Amino acid sequence: MADEDWTIPAEMRPDPAEYRFDVARTLASVVSIKSRVPADAFSARTLGTEREGSGVVIGAKGLVLTIGYLIGEADSIWITTSTGRVVQGHGLAYDFETGFGLVQALGRLDAPTMPLGTAALPEAGANTILAAAPHSGRNAAEGGALACSIVAKEPFAGYWEYLLEEALFTAPAHPSWGGAALIGEDGALIGIGSLVLQHRDSKGRRLDLNMAVPIGLLHPILDDMTNYGRVNKPARPWLGLYCADQEEGIIVASVASKGPADKAGIKPGDRIIGIEGENAADLAALWRRLWSLGQAGVMVQVSVERDGRRFSLPVTSADRTSFMKAPRLH
Repeated sequence: MADEDWTIPAEMRPDPAEYRFDVARTLASVVSIKSRVPADAFSARTLGTEREGSGVVIGAKGLVLTIGYLIGEADSIWITTSTGRVVQGHGLAYDFETGFGLVQALGRLDAPTMPLGTAALPEAGANTILAAAPHSGRNAAEGGALACSIVAKEPFAGYWEYLLEEALFTAPAHPSWGGAALIGEDGALIGIGSLVLQHRDSKGRRLDLNMAVPIGLLHPILDDMTNYGRVNKPARPWLGLYCADQEEGIIVASVASKGPADKAGIKPGDRIIGIEGENAADLAALWRRLWSLGQAGVMVQVSVERDGRRFSLPVTSADRTSFMKAPRLH
């Protein structure tokens, strides 16, 4: 996305006089990330082969935190700092449960680090900054930072077998949210931007919100991610389903090609009733039930409705990472 397509208007940027920390220095920790993914990568069809977004320098030795979908399966990653310095990066880790991704800079960034906030979530109404780096590498203060506030803390269920029990939602929405830094009132990093969502208020008006992954989810897994490239525990079962909550129930939008659900015969348009004899009212309930059954590889009985007929299909779950290209060492 070109810079002129999303530069934040001056009146919507944070006013340094209103904050208790050095806003310019803090925003200098935000970097741009550009990655390239092979055309035959598992995620190329859904996420594309060229991806751009932001990241935040969190380690003195060039450790950058971002959202994982920007770097998953990438064979080339470039980091650009606020001063325009360009450094190659290595996709160090991608945690599918939280969505966090880590990039290790392979050269000196000469950028300040941003402190990590605590596990405690900010209260609704708290003033925040959502900062993204324009892809030219200009400092986020020069058009990439948006003054916003926390409008909700609630669960978020993603169609791609993803669930946060408590996500952060901010408004107004930032037009370049992927990997953006959600900065708290003390200048610490409290979340990483993941999505933009549409919400209708009580009067039927459409509101655009950003969803951010809370930084408290990083604390327990950061050491594992840096040491092993993933959290050091058995992988959760994955079916390769992409589903949506609709009025008629949980509807399969698509299935991952050659994934567990595809091999078992689940088709787009099917309605998922539940798992292992337990009905699921919504996506959150479906994913919780799936993950309660054990680790990747467990056989799962999925109850399906198709053309008015109900039946059960046995699905052999898998480890999602086994379908992904591993990071290439530089």
